[in-house]
Amino acid sequence: MTDQMVLVLTAAATVALAAWLWLAVCWGGYWRTDQRLPARRAPAKWPPVAIVVPARDEAAVLPVTLPSLLAQDYPGPVTLVLVDDASTDGTAEVARDLAAQELARRAAARDAGDTAALGGVGLTVLSSTPPPAGWTGQLWALQHGVEFAGEAEFVLLTDADIAHRPGSLRALVEAATTHRLDMVSQLPRLNITSWWERLVVPAFGYFFAMLYPFRWSNRPRSGVAAGGGCSLVRREVLRDAGGLAAVRGAVVDDVAIARLVKNAGGRTWLGLADRADSVRPYPALADLWNMVTRSAFTQLRHSGALLAGTALGMLLLFVVPVAAAVTGLAVGAWPLAAVGGAGWLLLAGTYLPMVRYYRQPLPVALLLPVTALLYLGMTFDSARRRRAGRGVTWKGRIYGDSAARGREPVVDPGQLVPGLVPDQAPAPAADAGPARPAVPDGIFGDPR
Repeated sequence: MTDQMVLVLTAAATVALAAWLWLAVCWGGYWRTDQRLPARRAPAKWPPVAIVVPARDEAAVLPVTLPSLLAQDYPGPVTLVLVDDASTDGTAEVARDLAAQELARRAAARDAGDTAALGGVGLTVLSSTPPPAGWTGQLWALQHGVEFAGEAEFVLLTDADIAHRPGSLRALVEAATTHRLDMVSQLPRLNITSWWERLVVPAFGYFFAMLYPFRWSNRPRSGVAAGGGCSLVRREVLRDAGGLAAVRGAVVDDVAIARLVKNAGGRTWLGLADRADSVRPYPALADLWNMVTRSAFTQLRHSGALLAGTALGMLLLFVVPVAAAVTGLAVGAWPLAAVGGAGWLLLAGTYLPMVRYYRQPLPVALLLPVTALLYLGMTFDSARRRRAGRGVTWKGRIYGDSAARGREPVVDPGQLVPGLVPDQAPAPAADAGPARPAVPDGIFGDPR
């Protein structure tokens, strides 16, 4: 390597180091993981809540996630609504079986004198109709559930793959009522069992926070707004903001709903979850790849210029420090190795809190440049798929780029079940035992 090349690489590594210093100090503390549910207290009167779970082909995960919702011990009126979005795997039947098993368990516990068995949540299963023009299937299913919620003060929108630990619903409502929040949203902890998940999954939360710094999102006057897969929303505020119809074509609906609420003057809060965990497995790289490519290019607004800028930025931030450190050591250019090594250690240091949050070995942080290149490849593949006319795919449905802009989605008719009409089974009052009132765009993908 010539002296001139060493000088050029040293200059690039210096710029990268300066960029990392600026990000660490000035970019909303995005790398910190201390944005958890704030200090809270129980309300004087527990408000009515409706839990809405959209589910399309979720029979595999429901045995883990649905019982966690049925077992929530919430002191106020609560309704649990699962909206079956034209599933082909028996999702609705699995949900009803799980609800029946929970009722039988409670009955047996009551017979044994367990007074705690008087609690719990009942279940209503609705069948969604095919999404009309302009709606994504996910948001159309949520619309069914929100309409069924009636006059509930809050609606909890939670993905079907999220398992809620005891006290999850209580904590969300306490946070909303204590701090007068109109939306309390959490990024659930994703599943990690395989080697590929260990490499890729923690970076999802890291990159998401880089795109939407939580502290900025939580400031009422900030232009940043984002949400996660578990969101408690004040129903009246959502309605006054235009309802889900206002974001009906959004592919990344969590972020779109948060922006809708905040732009309407609502107070939103976003943080990492301690009581909500996604159980969906991504055992192979292909599974993770498809998860990210589903919405990566959509969040760049299908812009080639933004894609190019993203690529250049990620190469500077994640590749140049490693290249400088390795090259400097190889050729004995110690200033180059020092600048590159400092940049590499700094980027790994900003990643350490997220690695700890996911309870992974700390050396995983040093592999962030490798993971970043994988995410960049996924983003380019997302753009390639769109350019090839494949659009955005989700569980058999294909949406054109118009879907991301709120216009008509292109839906694969072969994946729809014609003639579905809403049905309810079983009714909430019969499910719940004791009578309860029947109340009702980051480039790194969306983990569904």
